[in-house]
Amino acid sequence: MKQGVLLSVLASALFACLYYYATELHPLSGEQIFAWRIVLGLPALALVITRARRWREVRWVLRHWPGNWRYFALLLLAAVLVGVQLWIFVWAPLHQMALDVSLGYFLLPLVMVLVGRVIYKDRLSTIQWIAVVLAGLGVLHELFRVGSVSWATAVVVLGYPPYFMLRRYLRLGSLASLWFDLSFLFLPACWLLFVQDTQMWGLFGNEPRLLWQVPVLGLISSVALVSYLSASRQLPLALFGILGYVEPVLLFWVAYLLLDEPMSVNQWWTYIPIWIAIALMALEGLIKMWRPGPPVPPLKA
Repeated sequence: MKQGVLLSVLASALFACLYYYATELHPLSGEQIFAWRIVLGLPALALVITRARRWREVRWVLRHWPGNWRYFALLLLAAVLVGVQLWIFVWAPLHQMALDVSLGYFLLPLVMVLVGRVIYKDRLSTIQWIAVVLAGLGVLHELFRVGSVSWATAVVVLGYPPYFMLRRYLRLGSLASLWFDLSFLFLPACWLLFVQDTQMWGLFGNEPRLLWQVPVLGLISSVALVSYLSASRQLPLALFGILGYVEPVLLFWVAYLLLDEPMSVNQWWTYIPIWIAIALMALEGLIKMWRPGPPVPPLKA
């Protein structure tokens, strides 16, 4: 449980860094940044899998998938779902839609909590219920204030829950799951970089800093995704959903302070209840971490 919480927080911090880092890769477009994440992420992930000695999970799928086209189709569907999320995450900061995507990440944990409670029968503590209610009030205020939900918000809210449900159904480890996701996306990413965009190498000649900035992009993205998927497997879905509020808060501050996206006074009433909910969850987590475990019974003679 503790390891899952730490991995979730680490992933949120790295995704927030990536949110801003995408804007430092100008003149690369959102599609180009997405493609580089895939192309660089796959070999980095191969090193991680090798070090963790988890290739047996990948080989197991390769042995069983030729005779099971339904399983193959579900793997492909999962790759498409996560590919859309990887794209919109780096596209939004470049097009003044970072706050819209961050709102989607605020809504996402609520949806995940509902999925966990209704489908997987996860139980919530009293503090967790209070946190969910507070966060829900904040999100409802935003919906009433705006009057509609942008398409970028809807993509995040409707895309991630089926992806995580598919991953649980397929019963793959986090590293193997990410390996097949990136493998399916690798060829489309290469097409975006080297076939569709004939000016790609000219960009590196005109902007030599990209020669080191792009590899750093791949490193941040790979570590963040591995941590995120590992946390999703180690935590109950409801707790994983509530911890997901850490990421949108960080994304909000990146968009507001570093990307200079506009924010009205009324919008603060959306975020204040959510931040209180996060504080309650953090307090409960600290109590659990510092609470001594049950006494160890003495050894029998």
